[in-house]
Amino acid sequence: MKISSRFSIAVHVLSLLAVMPSAHNTSEWIAGSVGTNPVIVRRVMGQLKKAGLVTVKAGSGGAHLTRSLDEITLLDVYRAVDVVEEGKLFNIHNEPNPLCQVGANIQAVLQLLLARAQEAMEGVLADITLEELVSVLSKQIQSRA
Repeated sequence: MKISSRFSIAVHVLSLLAVMPSAHNTSEWIAGSVGTNPVIVRRVMGQLKKAGLVTVKAGSGGAHLTRSLDEITLLDVYRAVDVVEEGKLFNIHNEPNPLCQVGANIQAVLQLLLARAQEAMEGVLADITLEELVSVLSKQIQSRA
């Protein structure tokens, strides 16, 4: 199972707003950078707005970050776009054979261990700020200029 592309789109959008804050940040313009449909950008922007990460001006367009880059973590973005439900990153098959020793016990064991894996991943996302990401991105942009 893959994590929804909404996460990478949201990170792309926020990075674009950080790197080019004075640009006319309409959904059409952002979609051109992301390489997707403006409707998808508007949906993601709506989720980011609801989470308090961006402001969006309807009509004339224009989106802006509401917090400084060091105040936004990748976990904030991950949660904002509802990538997965809390504790549900991994999907466990529903109907193992209860008459089998493994089948009768595998779900409980998997739930415990996979919950730890999700917590670890979320811990890493919580440690990475948009400031760090944009810093690395800016260096990458400069090296290709």
